[in-house]
Amino acid sequence: MRWTLKQNPEKEKVEKLAKDLQVNKTIATILCQRNIETFDQAKSFFRPSLEDIHDPFLMKDMDLAVERIEKAIANNENILIYGDYDVDGTTAVSLVASYLKTIHPNIATYIPDRYAEGYGVSYIGIDFAHDNDFSLIIALDCGIKAIEKVAYASEKNIDFIICDHHKPGDKIPEAVAVLNAKRDDCTYPFDELCGCGVGFKLIQALGSKRNQNIEDFIPYLDLVATAIAADIVPMNGENRVLAYYGLQVINENPRNGIKAIIHQTKKTTLTITDVVFIIAPRINAAGRMKHGNYAVELLTEMDFDSAVEFAAAIEIFNADRKDLDKKITDQALIQIIDNEEENCFTSVVYQEDWHKGVIGIVASRLIETYYRPTLVFTKSGDKLAASARSVKGFDVYNALHECEEFIEQFGGHKYAAGLTLLPENYQNFKNKFEEVVKNTINKELLTPEISVDATIELSEITPKFFRIIEQMAPFGPMNMKPTFVSTCVRDNGYGKQVGADKSHLKLNVFQGDNKQTFGAIGFGLGNKIEHVKNDFDIVYALDENEWNGHKSIQLVLKDLK
Repeated sequence: MRWTLKQNPEKEKVEKLAKDLQVNKTIATILCQRNIETFDQAKSFFRPSLEDIHDPFLMKDMDLAVERIEKAIANNENILIYGDYDVDGTTAVSLVASYLKTIHPNIATYIPDRYAEGYGVSYIGIDFAHDNDFSLIIALDCGIKAIEKVAYASEKNIDFIICDHHKPGDKIPEAVAVLNAKRDDCTYPFDELCGCGVGFKLIQALGSKRNQNIEDFIPYLDLVATAIAADIVPMNGENRVLAYYGLQVINENPRNGIKAIIHQTKKTTLTITDVVFIIAPRINAAGRMKHGNYAVELLTEMDFDSAVEFAAAIEIFNADRKDLDKKITDQALIQIIDNEEENCFTSVVYQEDWHKGVIGIVASRLIETYYRPTLVFTKSGDKLAASARSVKGFDVYNALHECEEFIEQFGGHKYAAGLTLLPENYQNFKNKFEEVVKNTINKELLTPEISVDATIELSEITPKFFRIIEQMAPFGPMNMKPTFVSTCVRDNGYGKQVGADKSHLKLNVFQGDNKQTFGAIGFGLGNKIEHVKNDFDIVYALDENEWNGHKSIQLVLKDLK
């Protein structure tokens, strides 16, 4: 891997901040790198406040959205809460539906079928609304490009409110209100909310008309924090405040559905990483393996025993998903080798019987082996559908845009996207995508990069130092867990490979004459055992290890050389 040391901030700023906060220079450097340069900025970073949550009416069209919902309530209209089948979509639907049910009885939810309808607003969904006398659809985590579908609904006298966070196209759908901070004409102060975050702003706005304040909405933040973690949106600004308080709700008083998931895992305190790897995959598994409705039912269930039953069913979906994703990943890797495509700039693979629900995960797995922009295709009806994943620093959405002549439709973000195309265009698309990436990617990006915050001596790692690092959580994009380099360390001679397949590395390292050792674990680094016979350099993050009731600081190795 490439180890890239972050630029050192101005020395004077670091020294002043270290003095003002009474911390060492390494901590002050890390904060300055994150644009936290004054005592007040540090205070609001370490003590996120609900006062930093913005007024929802700063978002364009929020007044129109609230006005239309109030009218629907006054006229006793049926309202359909419509959302995508992933974590962001299902949590957003659960959040808005559960709030609206407290003020209006005629609320129903709708999650499109991943296989029959595909991503986003569908004609089938609009027909369902029409057949069941819904006159208002609130679309969450989707809809920003649904121009024809919103027009189709309009013909059937169905109004749309769109709450989305994906990049708008050149044209905005003609809905009653389009809430999206990424709109060019929206001046909302923070434009990196997830779909559930936009839904939260909507209920916050509705609540303000009922004399409810931000404290009244804290119970909904377990859903928002889960969506922020799962959708990998920047963990700064408003997102960090929402995630910080949402984690508290998850750990202290979560809704029954989340409580039931945690109940099965026997975890006591969850971090944002646990939310990403424990809660999110289980919510996602419903939409991947069966139907996203299961996730909404779990997350809105008022009875704990029923929630436990839902969670048990979803646990089975998740186990099935794991088996499938391993099987398909193995098949895809063989395909790359058989086609002699190891030296390409992209990985593009296709098999018609691959399960559409796991191709996104498989794309991510392939990147672990061949670090390059990746697309995994399967058959979907009479078309081919794909999930795209990218490497750090390369915009796969823009690359797909360059191949648009061969694509039926596509959407997504810089690092993750989805698309469909006609089978006869597959080979032309594959060639074009390879050509676009080859001509535009900086070749350095094809080697994974570890961004390093600081080079430190192991002796700097004290309980106080570790405690301050931990207080920088929740971590995520734009606020990643600090990563350190220490040079010329040694293993105390008991280093070994661990894990069923010996794929992990367990060491006890020390530096120089200081004989204090730190336990270190390197997941997937088992094959580096040969490098630890003499001095070596390590790059790592810090974690707490608990063994037999004893807690200690552990180094989580990312690479060594």
